[in-house]
Amino acid sequence: MARERQSFKCTSCNYVSVRWLGRCPQCQAWSTLEPEGPALEAPAALPKVTMLSDVPVDGPEVRVRTGIAEFDRVLGGGLVLGSLTLLGGDPGIGKSTLLLMAAEQLARRGGGVLYASGEESAQQIRLRADRLGVVDAEIALLAETDFDRIEASARDRRPQVLIVDSIQTVTLGQGPPGSVVQIREIAHRAMTMAKSTGIAVLLVGHVTRSGDLAGPKVLEHLVDTVLTFEGDGRTGLRVLRAAKNRFGAAGELGLFEMAEEGLVQVPDASARLLGERSAGMAGTAVVAALEGTRPVLAEVQALVGRSGNPMPARTTVGIDRQRLLMVAAVLGKAQLPLHDRDVFANAAGGLHLVEPAADLGLVAAIASSWSERPLPADTIWIGEVGLVGEVRSVSHPRARLREAVRHGFRRAVVPQAWPADVDATIELTRVRSVADALRLLRAGD
Repeated sequence: MARERQSFKCTSCNYVSVRWLGRCPQCQAWSTLEPEGPALEAPAALPKVTMLSDVPVDGPEVRVRTGIAEFDRVLGGGLVLGSLTLLGGDPGIGKSTLLLMAAEQLARRGGGVLYASGEESAQQIRLRADRLGVVDAEIALLAETDFDRIEASARDRRPQVLIVDSIQTVTLGQGPPGSVVQIREIAHRAMTMAKSTGIAVLLVGHVTRSGDLAGPKVLEHLVDTVLTFEGDGRTGLRVLRAAKNRFGAAGELGLFEMAEEGLVQVPDASARLLGERSAGMAGTAVVAALEGTRPVLAEVQALVGRSGNPMPARTTVGIDRQRLLMVAAVLGKAQLPLHDRDVFANAAGGLHLVEPAADLGLVAAIASSWSERPLPADTIWIGEVGLVGEVRSVSHPRARLREAVRHGFRRAVVPQAWPADVDATIELTRVRSVADALRLLRAGD
């Protein structure tokens, strides 16, 4: 029989050591080695190896739809049975509300649902269910913080879906809840149970003050799917995004609106984001971003003003600040002086634009605010800006232009490298560089 020994794993890079070290030899981080529990020096027998060609094909994975179209879109068509999904977000953003609404739809479709909560009592969940109008659904509740008891209940009831809300409040054996070792062990046990029973397990994880998901990011490599639920706190808009998905497209996006009766789906994201568009005002441009496989039109706003400080401000909301700094530097080289100007940039509507295709729209919005000349209201801007001022092509041009045509745009400023036959239903103006775009704006065309 193999002899047991203690091992230590680095929480930063997963390096394993047989003894504790103050500094990880692999990533050079200090105080990151945590005890893993007893490990085996050698297996008692060699495992059975199977040739890839001999593995039977049982067909595509079995999915169950949650009944919430925006949720299913982000998941890639629904929950895969036997999968482990992590839903993360700031406390109070609406994660529990979303999952309770999904649990109701799943239960109404005949799928068993076990909702295990370590944060709320059964009475508190019932009060929230009354507010959401989901009381009549056959949802099994379990107010429990011991994962051994949660797992035993799930194996006994065999529901289609198990929801654990949240992983930071659940414990396994000795140790405080929310610690690195606890979170890793619970996730590993949940994964083992999901694969062995076919239950789709949904874990809720809160984002901490440091911005990490469920403490240090120790879960992302363990789970099949990582979903993030985001909102800026100032509007009711909520964005569900797939950061990782083994069964669908990563980066897919779903939109919701927080209302008194709960979360309301926003099937037309572009219409929602452009609903309060400031057309005819200087400093605004519309861009076509791609979130996963979904084209989304969004308004980019910029404000350029004279600075009284030696170091002008560069402030962003919903836009990567590093991209604003790069675009401002490129504009300065293209003879648009911003060295003594404050520049503020904003993605209107509460969306966080992470795609470089919004660069050309940001250029146009900054130039429009600087010259105090509004851009044409029927024009959309698509293109990535490089460090030497070139406008680079972006993926899926046809999908972006179809979305623009659907919302009434008649002209698009696009990279020179786009195919000649990309779209015949909208007028294309091609630009090779930022200097070309500025000449276009100065001509007033």
